[in-house]
Amino acid sequence: MDQIEQMFGIPAVDLLSLVAGVVALIIMLAVYSAAVARDPMKGRVKNLQDRREALKAGLVTTSKRRSPVKRMDSVSALRSIANKFKLLQDEQTKKVSAALMQAGFRSSDSVVIYQVARLTLPLLMGIVGVILFYGLGAMPDYKSMHPVFAIAMVFLGLKAPDIYIGNAKSKRTELIRKGLPDALDLLVVCAEAGLTLDSALNRVSKELGRAYPELSDEFSLTAIELGFLPERRQALLNLSARVDLPALRGVVTTLVQSERYGTPLATSLRVLSAEFRNERMMVAEEKAAKLPALLTVPLILFILPTLFVVLLGPAACQVVDDFIDKN
Repeated sequence: MDQIEQMFGIPAVDLLSLVAGVVALIIMLAVYSAAVARDPMKGRVKNLQDRREALKAGLVTTSKRRSPVKRMDSVSALRSIANKFKLLQDEQTKKVSAALMQAGFRSSDSVVIYQVARLTLPLLMGIVGVILFYGLGAMPDYKSMHPVFAIAMVFLGLKAPDIYIGNAKSKRTELIRKGLPDALDLLVVCAEAGLTLDSALNRVSKELGRAYPELSDEFSLTAIELGFLPERRQALLNLSARVDLPALRGVVTTLVQSERYGTPLATSLRVLSAEFRNERMMVAEEKAAKLPALLTVPLILFILPTLFVVLLGPAACQVVDDFIDKN
């Protein structure tokens, strides 16, 4: 306890109380998330309806548009900060908006929040580091490393938004990749039943709403854009831009060619479904082929020593007993 108090410069009782409080909070959050069943489609229908209304407004409004009423809320304050520091430049905003869309954040406010977070988090983390190391005197045994720790906290604040967006994008892309083969099979069934591409996407999005809400959301939005955008090709390209997945880009390319050259939709989707099924089988075979090599290290470190003890242990004990009796 004394060593902990000397290391952090904080009374051990306070430090242990803080750790116990954090652990209790994490346990409560875990129990709450496990007990409360969340609807994965909650809020997605409203967002899709807003997107539908936005597309409709962009197509039917005349040049005389009413100026939107500015809301004085937190997002408006953040937007004013971003405009003051010129954080919403066109080229930079396009790249950030594309990354946020791939992570599942489509609102225009998300770009403002991201840019302001990148501006303010390093400053806040630096202030926290200065207060922690120089104000409270944390870790007094490492005073020479305090500047390095403070700089590391500033760097962490700078990279935290990118890390969060990157993790959200990778998780969302993986979930969409897992649901894509099933979605293609359903699209083949819908196309063979005579449904158009819009109706097929709507039907598949309803069927996959519970199992794969991310993919269902993308298909629903694509179906809405197919009905409102002047060019159907642009709606399919938007789907490819929103999801950074090579398999989905192949699906979009096939659908675009089918729309352009009049290829039967069921035939194209059946070929794609067979390719994805073969690819999924090859991935499974590849994992099965890697399994013996991956099991070699655990086998040598954990299984073989136990096996030797079980097999040779009785013989070794008998030899020791015979040697003791002779002596």
